[in-house]
Amino acid sequence: MTALVLDAGALIALDRNVRDVWAMLRVATDDHELVVVPTGAIGQAWRDGPRQALLSRALRHCDELALDGTGARAAGLLCGESGTTDVIDASVAIAAAGMARHHEVAILTSDPDDLTHLINALDIRASVIRV
Repeated sequence: MTALVLDAGALIALDRNVRDVWAMLRVATDDHELVVVPTGAIGQAWRDGPRQALLSRALRHCDELALDGTGARAAGLLCGESGTTDVIDASVAIAAAGMARHHEVAILTSDPDDLTHLINALDIRASVIRV
């Protein structure tokens, strides 16, 4: 089973009705795969709720992973260790790391270079797919 982790770029693609990204989400949900979205990524993509019906529909198929104090600290530490500054990207990588313990993981992102750098810093195996 492959778990999907979506970043803000993937959510924006869903909101813009990018067919390839919708197809990946549909296949994952049809196959009962896990689809996870860190809540910070939702905050980056959520701009006008009433006009974001597609994004709202997509999120119904996702497990939202809250960025609590422990997660925020872990993301901050990862930024420090990897020399990066985007805590939300770090939270996406950490979500992938948590899923990688039990599943193959694919991260859907518009920022593959940064996510690849972060997952390499965590020393996990995950596919990074540009959307």
